[in-house]
Amino acid sequence: MKVMVVGGGGREHALVWKIAQSPRVEEIFCTPGNAGIKKIARCVDISAEDIKALADFAEKKSIDLTVVGPEAPLVEGIVDEFEARGLKAFGPNKAASQIEGSKVFAKNLMEKYNIPTAAFRVFDNSIDAINYIDSIDAPMVVKAEGLAAGKGVVVAKDKDAAVSAVKSIMEQRIFGKAGARVVIEEYLEGPEVTVLSFCDGKIAVPMVSSRDHKRVFDNDEGPNTGGMGAISPAPAYSMELAEVVEKEIIQKTVEAMAAEGIPFKGVLYTGLMLTKNGPRVLEYNCRFGDPETQVVLPRLKTDIVDIMEACIDGTLEKMRIEWKDEKAVCVVLASGGYPGPYEKGKVIKGLSEAEAEGALVFHAGTAEKNGKIITTGGRVLGVTALGDTEDKARQEAYNAISKISFEDMHYRKDIGKIQ
Repeated sequence: MKVMVVGGGGREHALVWKIAQSPRVEEIFCTPGNAGIKKIARCVDISAEDIKALADFAEKKSIDLTVVGPEAPLVEGIVDEFEARGLKAFGPNKAASQIEGSKVFAKNLMEKYNIPTAAFRVFDNSIDAINYIDSIDAPMVVKAEGLAAGKGVVVAKDKDAAVSAVKSIMEQRIFGKAGARVVIEEYLEGPEVTVLSFCDGKIAVPMVSSRDHKRVFDNDEGPNTGGMGAISPAPAYSMELAEVVEKEIIQKTVEAMAAEGIPFKGVLYTGLMLTKNGPRVLEYNCRFGDPETQVVLPRLKTDIVDIMEACIDGTLEKMRIEWKDEKAVCVVLASGGYPGPYEKGKVIKGLSEAEAEGALVFHAGTAEKNGKIITTGGRVLGVTALGDTEDKARQEAYNAISKISFEDMHYRKDIGKIQ
């Protein structure tokens, strides 16, 4: 069969790598892809958000399955367009993708169906939001309603920071239309855990857990990023907790979506805070996480194409999904200055030497120019290693990283050490 993966980051490289392991797959296309993906798939220069062009290409090439990586095309209705043309696509449709596309939709869903989350209020103008901030205690969390590339959440330690966040989101519109409404939430404390789940509209099958490291510097300092690394499994996530989360949160969410008449098919990302009062949902995403995918998929033993088709066909309950016991650690190598301004076009050295160490090197922001691999993004590479213990996996990852270099390369030295 022919498979197309939409996107061009580290998540998509991990997806292409895992899909290529299926004996059923003869050819893989990736739109637009990157320099690493180019080694195992045919990269086609079509934007991940050009839905019509993607559907036209899938028709022309008789693509059997399209796997959508990023959230933006899902929220814009790529699955609806493909299904309308009789094309098979893995991911939620436009209505179901609201679970990520609208934080207000997600919070209202959780409130209606008693899914544990932070207390919240929604505001559609800055004056009311600021008056509310004045009436409550800090800290608090301010969120832009819509998609903001993972940067629309501000943890405000005092009221001034909260007011500033509201003004920048709602008045200055730093995230554009995503800031038409804000959600102001209570501040929660505890370890964070991500659980990705395969969903077929009726049931959810959770994957192994993971823990993302968002802040740019060691010891969880500095601004938030798209993710500087991840580990799997999450250290604080016990089997007892997993049972509670699966029953009371993840399966309940899938059933709530079905009850609303918008069944969720694809991957449901559930971001959790393990508070002293039990697990709480921080956020939902409507797709694989990045960099969580780079530690979760290397632990998957079952053919991912079979799982994806079961999700689409509504037959997930018949699947037996198996996982490796090994631990996984992924460390992101970023451009100097990220998540702020950074330079592109730096030549990357040592990739083959790193892979010779046994690590998986997933490309995120790379391209090929004059026979050399260069940087094109803030997050450049994700170096993943497996090991019998977390310490062994971490050591393998950092050993591989020691072989890689590019000008102003930056990475955290403590991935997996922060609980």
